[in-house]
Amino acid sequence: MTTIEVTGHRQREAWAEKVLPPVEEVRPGLWSIPVPMPSNPLRYVLIYALALPDGIALIDTGWNTDESWRALVDGLHVTGHDVADVRHVSITHLHPDHFGLVPRLLEHADPVLAMHHNDARHLHHVTEAEIERQIDGAQRDLEIHGAPTDVVDTGFREIARLPDGRTMDVELDNGDPLNLPGWNVRALWTPGHTAGHLCFVDEDAGVIFTGDHLLPRISPNVSTNRFQSHNPLSEYLISLANTEHLPDLEALPSHEYRFRGLADRVTHLLAHHEERLDEITAAVAAEPQSTAWDITRSVTWSRPFEQLSVPLSRMALGETNAHLVVLQQRGILSPTEGVPIRWSLTTPSTAVEETSR
Repeated sequence: MTTIEVTGHRQREAWAEKVLPPVEEVRPGLWSIPVPMPSNPLRYVLIYALALPDGIALIDTGWNTDESWRALVDGLHVTGHDVADVRHVSITHLHPDHFGLVPRLLEHADPVLAMHHNDARHLHHVTEAEIERQIDGAQRDLEIHGAPTDVVDTGFREIARLPDGRTMDVELDNGDPLNLPGWNVRALWTPGHTAGHLCFVDEDAGVIFTGDHLLPRISPNVSTNRFQSHNPLSEYLISLANTEHLPDLEALPSHEYRFRGLADRVTHLLAHHEERLDEITAAVAAEPQSTAWDITRSVTWSRPFEQLSVPLSRMALGETNAHLVVLQQRGILSPTEGVPIRWSLTTPSTAVEETSR
């Protein structure tokens, strides 16, 4: 059981009541602004606004809908600022609930845009032909993992893009300062949820903006996909271990509510993934030559697998496959070649072969 101290009490009350929490001043000149995510079980993303001498800086922007845009603009008004006052935007990662409103924001302000280069490279303007190639590649991946036709053929959600001709002003790396006057915020590279996921740390203010890397109640989705490295779960486990040794800062996550107890939360998440690896190993032992889709259907989820929507089932498949890659890396499971890939326990001879590669 995770031992954390909830510090965002009004946020947790709102989460329990399934309503939007209020805008809150977390520190002098630092506000959390909830921006709704319509038709999404996470319900809202928490945007953070930091006062500057000549305006305001944002960490993330929110989902690209009219309702979300109004919430962001209204939230900025609560802080005493207007959207035209935004001078700097730091993005934790490329997912649309974090990056989605950036193009719309650029219609009203000209902020410095900062992001890790691993995610920024996917956000440049692309042609329709390039998008079609990406979709074809993603569908091919689903076939490789044994997904049925209805899952493979369903349309894919397109990520938000920068406007044509616009690029990131700053491509951040681990330890880089954001150079925000009055703050001591630095980037902490925490790949796993995405290849370029960043947390932002200000030890002077006693806070860490954790994005989706560390949430108080749920584990972020860590999946194999076209925007990821080959082994995202291994990267996530390393990122968790690196986060464990930070000072006991107050965690300001992108969803749910603020909390303290980073080390305990990290310990719980590491244990959760080891349990998941054991469960998947047991599933393969019981049904050798299973595809990733077969295994995904046989392991436990927060609700029965049959109740998952098609997009959620694809996310579950990607998460299962990320665990399979780690189990292959550890020499526990071995895949076949061909389409679809099938998994079995590694035999001694196969383990020697894998080790020698």
